[in-house]
Amino acid sequence: MNTVNNGWSMGFEWLVPLLIITIIFYLLQDKKEEKSAAQEILDKRYANGGIDKEEYKEKSKLLKEQNVKG
Repeated sequence: MNTVNNGWSMGFEWLVPLLIITIIFYLLQDKKEEKSAAQEILDKRYANGGIDKEEYKEKSKLLKEQNVKG
């Protein structure tokens, strides 16, 4: 049970999990931004009077369903 530690594992053993967490976080954020952009456009159209309340509700519901499936 004689182990040699040259100091490299002490400094870099945290690097791999950190990189994995960072990549996962980035990928999740990218998806959120895409989907929220569609909702944002819909919100602006409704606020500007481009669509009525019923159409807004219908399209907003469809976007939420796509977010769950996608």
